[in-house]
Amino acid sequence: MTPDFETQLRAVSLRVTRPRLAVLSVLRDHPHVDTDTVIALVRADQPTVSHQAVYDVLRALTDAGLVRRIRPAGATARYESRVGDNHHHVVCRSCGAIADVDCAVGDAPCLTASDDHGFVVDEAEVVYWGTCPGCATERTSQQSAGSEGNR
Repeated sequence: MTPDFETQLRAVSLRVTRPRLAVLSVLRDHPHVDTDTVIALVRADQPTVSHQAVYDVLRALTDAGLVRRIRPAGATARYESRVGDNHHHVVCRSCGAIADVDCAVGDAPCLTASDDHGFVVDEAEVVYWGTCPGCATERTSQQSAGSEGNR
């Protein structure tokens, strides 16, 4: 995958550096991670990379459109390498897990606002909130155990 990352970086006029390649690799393998997780994963492979270098890389990649920064309400910023398709996210209220959700119908229908108030809309951000399967199972198990204890 490194040649693809190199091509992507050059296509947006960014120099190919080890920290940039490492961050792109981390985000490919671990979508929706926060900055601290990106730093830890990059440093596991490249221990000499500084925190500031990773922050700078994330900013440069985001500004260049190679990385998307998402920030669900009440959550820390997360990063992903899936860009350019205006997809949305579903977030677990319990554990904070995030998954991608494609637009409901056709080509980015969310870009057609019912009333755009004269704005030229170029992006829509929809966040679905709920409970992930793991937390729902845990909650059901806890409720079952609780009801058995009341007998």
